[in-house]
Amino acid sequence: MTSEVARYSIGRVIAIGIGAGLLSGMFGVGGGILVVPALMMVLRFDQRLANGTSLGALLPISVASLITYWNRDNVDWAMAAWLIAGALGGAVLGTRLIHILPRRVLGYLFAATLIITAIRLYVPMTADGRDAITASTAISLLIIGLVAGTLAGLLGIGGGIVMVPAMVVLFSELNVVAKGTSVAVIIPTSIMGTWRNWKADNIDLKVAAIVGFGGIVSAVAGGVIADHMSEDLSNVLFASLVLVVAARMIVDLRRDTSS
Repeated sequence: MTSEVARYSIGRVIAIGIGAGLLSGMFGVGGGILVVPALMMVLRFDQRLANGTSLGALLPISVASLITYWNRDNVDWAMAAWLIAGALGGAVLGTRLIHILPRRVLGYLFAATLIITAIRLYVPMTADGRDAITASTAISLLIIGLVAGTLAGLLGIGGGIVMVPAMVVLFSELNVVAKGTSVAVIIPTSIMGTWRNWKADNIDLKVAAIVGFGGIVSAVAGGVIADHMSEDLSNVLFASLVLVVAARMIVDLRRDTSS
């Protein structure tokens, strides 16, 4: 895939990575909900290429976020293992669907995902630590991982918008631990999805590398902020940003439809 980054200031592409890294570190969501629309608006990528490139960019960002969460003992590896098992299968499914569904459908699916994310963030969630993992818990985690992995492969996002609230609401996991665990799951999911997108020539590796490595420092900073910042404030701010991005995408999609 011919890179488009030469047409634009590399600084803009790095800025996308910085923003994605900050979101990944603060919210455990991977940052794809910013990267995908930013690539479409700044580099004029189509939906499929933006999704594939975003998933590749999430890898170094997620690794940096994980280091921060892990150093603060905010990763539940037992839950992560079950989620990863489901997410890897989901990533394969998602990268297949991306070549089947029409581009307009992908766009509206992504916008709907953003709106659902914002609603989730506006609703306060509290938990005091999870119970022991049982057989039913393990099955539930596999299903959640499958859904998250499918979203990752299909829409180029990390899947944290599914995993974080599910761990908090369904299993009483601490919010910050849910975020760290989500980031741990995003890494192997990103590897699987990126490999499949590369085979399908559906990723701009140069742009993915610039965005990904541009977000490493901010991902670490975001993880530190997540450990100290009021969750209610950070969630409201992030939800507001997500709604603005979703509204912009819907307007662009409707304009393309009418033109």
